[in-house]
Amino acid sequence: MTGLLRGERGAGAVLAIALVMAVVVIGLAGVTLASALSARQRVIGAADLAALAGADAASGAIGGVPCEVAAGVVRANGARLAGCEAAGLVVTVTAVGSFAGMPMEARARAGPPR
Repeated sequence: MTGLLRGERGAGAVLAIALVMAVVVIGLAGVTLASALSARQRVIGAADLAALAGADAASGAIGGVPCEVAAGVVRANGARLAGCEAAGLVVTVTAVGSFAGMPMEARARAGPPR
């Protein structure tokens, strides 16, 4: 019976290394996913804030041209303005960002209630 057990030497160390590697891979995947979600929320926030600022400019609450104000807000939040439309007091903004080369787009609309 001792002959059978001799071939199993070191199997525990290999298993432990495999478990540690699995935990590391799962942890890195989780960190990457969290970073991607954070980047997505940044783009969504930039679009929301830009639409609100543009609507304020359209209503006269602040000075400036609605789409120019929105562009400044989008840039300040680390995104790029892909589109802006001002129709009366309603401003619609499309902001674009990226994470690891993957584009992310968010659209927001602000103005008085219908």
